[in-house]
Amino acid sequence: MSKVAMVTGAGSGIGKACALALLADGWQVFLVGRREDALRAVAEAGAGLPGQAHTVPADVSREEAVAQVFAAIRERCGRLDLLFNNAGIFTPSRTPDAMPFEDWRRSVDVNLNGAFYCLSHAFRLMREQSPQGGRIINNGSISAHTPRPGSIGYTATKHAITGLTKAAALDGRAFDIAVGQIDIGNVASDMTEKMAAGVLQADGSVRPEARMDMDSVVQTFMAMARLPLTANVLFTTVMATKMPFVGRG
Repeated sequence: MSKVAMVTGAGSGIGKACALALLADGWQVFLVGRREDALRAVAEAGAGLPGQAHTVPADVSREEAVAQVFAAIRERCGRLDLLFNNAGIFTPSRTPDAMPFEDWRRSVDVNLNGAFYCLSHAFRLMREQSPQGGRIINNGSISAHTPRPGSIGYTATKHAITGLTKAAALDGRAFDIAVGQIDIGNVASDMTEKMAAGVLQADGSVRPEARMDMDSVVQTFMAMARLPLTANVLFTTVMATKMPFVGRG
């Protein structure tokens, strides 16, 4: 029987690439995101792969929407082996005094609350299913360790993801639920195109930054996903070798 995965933010970027890798590996994959057309495009791209895609449009910032996703997973498959908590947003760069409170709330609702809602429902299903257990991979960020200028909403929520990972990894031990975090820096995607042209640095200058190929992220993610539940990558960082991170600023 094929393993079952759920990927949030599956309609583009990292979520799309990792979902397609799971499909290529023979998984059943529930594609979750706000844009149904984007999810369908991913499912169509994976149509010739060994796995099976299920599109489930949902806004993870709404707990009732997340509950409906998990009800669909229970009904169709009865279990979940992997959750990739990937959905996230980056609001426009602002200093704290200039950040609209609505942007702050959106950051918390999607990046943190959404991740918790999915993790909570996954935890419940993984505890109840037989055989018990599963894996949860949270998408953190380089910003979970070191902020960029004007990124207080994104950085604060990604720091919180690290706490979510540590606490859930501890609580998951008794139930064979392995929880880990992948922190990604400067992968080539639509979200990072501006980095190649030039991005604000901590010293106030604007300079281009190196980016890495998406396949480097996918390989790292799949190495985590394929581990037996007796082993866990608690934290890993994959980044463009020449990006300004260690010693940033």
